Amino acid sequence: MRYAEIRPYTVPETLSELTGPVGGVIVLPTALDWTPKRSYDLSDDADRRMLYETVIREALHAEDLREFLSARILVDVWPRLWLPPRVRMGWDSRFPDLVRAAA
Repeated sequence: MRYAEIRPYTVPETLSELTGPVGGVIVLPTALDWTPKRSYDLSDDADRRMLYETVIREALHAEDLREFLSARILVDVWPRLWLPPRVRMGWDSRFPDLVRAAA
């Protein structure tokens, strides 16, 4: 069994609570991203997707999600994010709007 299959993942109660930044350069704390590249430019599509993938995978608290994610951007990038299957299932089951937006 792989760790990704058993570890807990954080999912917010609502998408509307995701009021993080929609522009600029975001520097993640090492608790979320311990790689050399911890800054992400939200105007760059690849950076934006990488930031969202990282925060969604690594957030241990809903506050991390609220601080760094925006519902508006999430809906836009959701179909193109690479996430572990358990993460995607957890978010998809709580937020059918993400599934509809991806269709």
